Amino acid sequence: CDLDVEVKPILEVIVGKTVEQSLLEVMEEEELANLRQQQRAFEELRNAELVEQQRLEEQERRHKEEKERRMKQQREVLRKEKETAEKIAARAFAQSYLADLVPSVFGTLSDNGYFFDPVERDVEQGFLPWLMDQVDEQLERNEHSRMVLDGMLREVVLQRLALYAQQDAVSIKADSRSPSAVFNDVTATTPAPATTTSTMESPAPASAAEPAPAATIEEDPEAEAAGDNAAPAEEEQAPAAED
Repeated sequence: CDLDVEVKPILEVIVGKTVEQSLLEVMEEEELANLRQQQRAFEELRNAELVEQQRLEEQERRHKEEKERRMKQQREVLRKEKETAEKIAARAFAQSYLADLVPSVFGTLSDNGYFFDPVERDVEQGFLPWLMDQVDEQLERNEHSRMVLDGMLREVVLQRLALYAQQDAVSIKADSRSPSAVFNDVTATTPAPATTTSTMESPAPASAAEPAPAATIEEDPEAEAAGDNAAPAEEEQAPAAED
């Protein structure tokens, strides 16, 4: 009985400690289970938040890219509009500037001979020089012919003057001599016909010119008088022909 009495408190203490330890372990396991459950809930919540964060970040990135793309497009549009306005202004300025410049430039080039008509150029460089050469040659020939004609006229006039002078001398002698003597003197003093000198030689002086034959002079005094009357008229015509 003493053993039971002595052992009973020890057993009660051991049982109490064991129960207490068991309760502590049970409570600890329950607390651990709660902690694991909370941890799982936290992890699930954190994963959900991470997914939502990633979704929001992706959405923000897309919005940012769309915004940058829209801004880039707007800047490109503004740049093109500015370039178009500058091109239009430059074209208007060039047109207003070239409106008076182009005609003056074309006029200057045309005056300098850069633009020409082939037919007109051929006429100016080919036909006109040939025509001028031909005209010069024709004028030279005409001048030469005129000089030759003047020389021939001068020679003829000098011969006529000599002939008229001889006829005057014969007519003066005829007044004091018989017709037969006059005819013999004229026949004796009549030289051979003069030949025509070269066209380029100058005419002989009046004193050196040979008289024409006087075969046409007759012994009739009336013919001599008619010759004396015709001589002054021919002398008047001779200077006019020489001029």
